Amino acid sequence: MNRISGGASPRPWLAQGGDAISWLIGREQAARFLDQTYERQPLVVTHEDRRRFSDLLSFKAIDQLNAGADLREGQLMLVDASRDLQPSAYVTETGAIDRGAVVSQFRQGATIVLNQLHQGDATLAAFCRAMEAVFSCHVQTNIYLTPPNAQGFRTHYDNHDVFVLQVEGEKAWRFYNTPVDLAYRGENFSHDEHPVGEVTHEFVLKAGDVAYLPRGLMHDARTSGDEPSLHITCGLIVKTWADLVLEAVSEVALTSPEFRRGLPPGYARQDFDRGAAKVYFRTLMKTLSDHARLEGAMDLLADQFIRSRDADVSGALALAPRPITPDQAWRARDDTPWRLAEDGEGLALIAPGGDIAFPMGDRAAIELAMGGQTFRVGDLKAEDPERMIARLSDYGLIQRA
Repeated sequence: MNRISGGASPRPWLAQGGDAISWLIGREQAARFLDQTYERQPLVVTHEDRRRFSDLLSFKAIDQLNAGADLREGQLMLVDASRDLQPSAYVTETGAIDRGAVVSQFRQGATIVLNQLHQGDATLAAFCRAMEAVFSCHVQTNIYLTPPNAQGFRTHYDNHDVFVLQVEGEKAWRFYNTPVDLAYRGENFSHDEHPVGEVTHEFVLKAGDVAYLPRGLMHDARTSGDEPSLHITCGLIVKTWADLVLEAVSEVALTSPEFRRGLPPGYARQDFDRGAAKVYFRTLMKTLSDHARLEGAMDLLADQFIRSRDADVSGALALAPRPITPDQAWRARDDTPWRLAEDGEGLALIAPGGDIAFPMGDRAAIELAMGGQTFRVGDLKAEDPERMIARLSDYGLIQRA
């Protein structure tokens, strides 16, 4: 799903001399966000710059997508808090989006939702990678275009933290209670189970403003003013301490057979006596306390995260035919996660898209190439410096400086 970006700069936060989080919420807020705000309380930031996010997206770009992209069911959704809007109202029998129906439903008050638009847009993808460099988690974008005097969703909470970037128009928001503190990823909101409390905060997001919502916070939003509202929801899909502990338990179980024993026969019976099981369980917890280690479990989760990222190979094809000359300067791409690990008799550079194998003696050269500083082929004390540069460039890890 390709589109024409709203502006000229693919990384507007760099054009303004900052990282993505500082550009998003301001340097002053960013300096204390992770320690004082993240996962603790909501945040609303007013920038007084209505074009702050215009390089990421625009109403015109959404119009072009609806007019020309091959959109399928699931890529575009229509929602309306005032009625039950089924996909059959805007999806054809072949699964294609009915473009005219989208316009008609939008005219009637439906919100257009573009799911995971970063997967087909270079600028949004770069923004997600920059945010992933801050949070070390999967970052996604969903787009919401709401007509005037309309509301897409009823009051609810999300099971992942979100930043709301108001791109065009205005939206009136209301925050309520937090019935589930730091909801699990699968702990979805239910109108029957989670009553809506009193409004705790009301505000209007204008173009260029940002709101941060921790997961579990009840909220709703409605277009304010006479113009449509366009906003980007940037979602953070995190790994939790529970995930880390589960990996640590699995690691201990590899060397502790007592964890691999089957549960006692008959444990599911009503008359089963759990006395001995409680003693055995306390023994397991003691073993876990003595032998569980953070390093192995965190390394595993870090490697899983890095490998799950897509390689940023933009521009690599165009550069591939050009020779690697002694005077050409190179540097690592911004926001690219990586780790080095020993793999048998060699090294594995763990990177987006998968591992790249190198000889054991190339460690210092790899660390130099990926360290962020500018270098040339003669600076790399490697078995085959030109081949190293070619492989790192092919997989989008370095670029010509």
